[in-house]
Amino acid sequence: MADPARARKLAKRIKQIVASALEHEVKDPRLTLVTITDVKLTGDLQDATVYYTVFGDSLNAAPDTKGAAAALESAKGVLRSLVGQGTGVRFTPTLTFMADTIPEDARRMDDLLAKVKEADEEVARIATGAKPAGEPDPYRAPRDPDLED
Repeated sequence: MADPARARKLAKRIKQIVASALEHEVKDPRLTLVTITDVKLTGDLQDATVYYTVFGDSLNAAPDTKGAAAALESAKGVLRSLVGQGTGVRFTPTLTFMADTIPEDARRMDDLLAKVKEADEEVARIATGAKPAGEPDPYRAPRDPDLED
């Protein structure tokens, strides 16, 4: 088991190398809108999972995630050799690419929060003209023992 600080440093370095390689070395047009978000290493530094996101050409266009996944899979050997050259470790970790679901999860959470806000506004709108169902003073007054006789 490697030192956790060393694993974090190596993961950060792998992230930098892969991102730079995608920008400057790999000439696949399907990778122009790919962003490396995170890298996780196993405890023995043998396997690295590289998380990425793919952006669309425009705001409303859907990203080509299948094309980006295929391009990353085909460039895996080149990227691993660049990681080996850039890190200088004895054993270069194998690279596994995983699509990062954080943007979709964040978008889903924003939609849910918007629905909750609309529901709260509806409840507040209904409650503006509402009156209590019971007496105006719902609390019982304390009993006066002298008046009960």
